[in-house]
Amino acid sequence: MSGFAPVRAGFLGGGFMAAVHSRAARAAGARLVALASSSPERAAQAADRLGIGRPAKDAAELIAAHDIDVVHVCTPNRDHAEQTLAALAADKHVICEKPLATSVDDARAVVVAAENAGVAGAVPFVYRYHPVVRQARELVATGAVGRILTIDGAYLQDWLLDAGDTDWRADAAAGGASRAFADIGSHLCDLLEFVTGRRIVALSARTSTVFDTRAGAPVANEDIAAVVIELEGGALGTLLVSQLAPGRKNGLVLELHGSSRSLRFAQERSEELWIGSREGSQLVLRDPDAPGDRGLSLVPAGHPMGYQDAFNAFVADAYAVLEGASPDGLPTFADGLRAAEITDAVLTSARERRWVDIAAVPVSTDMPLPSKESL
Repeated sequence: MSGFAPVRAGFLGGGFMAAVHSRAARAAGARLVALASSSPERAAQAADRLGIGRPAKDAAELIAAHDIDVVHVCTPNRDHAEQTLAALAADKHVICEKPLATSVDDARAVVVAAENAGVAGAVPFVYRYHPVVRQARELVATGAVGRILTIDGAYLQDWLLDAGDTDWRADAAAGGASRAFADIGSHLCDLLEFVTGRRIVALSARTSTVFDTRAGAPVANEDIAAVVIELEGGALGTLLVSQLAPGRKNGLVLELHGSSRSLRFAQERSEELWIGSREGSQLVLRDPDAPGDRGLSLVPAGHPMGYQDAFNAFVADAYAVLEGASPDGLPTFADGLRAAEITDAVLTSARERRWVDIAAVPVSTDMPLPSKESL
């Protein structure tokens, strides 16, 4: 980040996502100042493991620190809104793990608070940052795909396949009323809307909780969600989300069919983009010279990139905002609110067994964002 002092980053949480965030922050040239976790002891262990400057006693101490510019919120879902609001009140920029909040009202409150504080907020819908996703988006935007007719999407994992498999996400008090859809279905919907440039305007959903208990504890959120969607412009689609799909570790797939071409992106094969037409099909490999790449390809074609690379690019864009940049495609708190609205619509539809309309345009967060020097 030439011409500016390094971003000073603090981290709430010390688990898997904090490790991903800290690697991305380090790659972006940030100074990793402090980390708070569920206890001072865990904070000390995580800070040492991740190479972060010092442990903080708790979230309040970290948020109040004067040597932190950006707070990365990587805690259980129930804490996201409260901790983000506290950081915003302290004039900190925030990168908050999804979901931004476990309710639409709380997510909207976060958006409004960020606007009022004049600080930047981002949510890591990082699959936008795979280079071939940007290529797919460019093909749609330039009309090469034609009119979007249908969508076929899925996000499948198997880490909760057995009744004994559990973590805090299976506890609705910690993870929220939705698990599978809020956790991974939100990524699928964000990717769909980002690539097509069209919003979901209506949906009909069914959910299933396969195990009423996990490791002896009651379960109140879903394992599986199946959703029929309608997009702006009339395209129809189906989405399947499951955390009980044997053999699928992170099977995010988006296939769209236009009047001229079809496109298919599979995250487990993130170097490839399938392009189909009536005359034939081709499998295109990531290419730094492809339209839409925007410099996201850090290595030549044939040298695989992956999830951490996408996350690194996201954090670099989020930090670039502090220098006055407006990176194309950066997912902001408005996108976090959008995810909360779609998740709420899925739960409402499944509960009431009916179609639910969704507003096509999210709350605007168009606002001047300050540089670090103005804080």
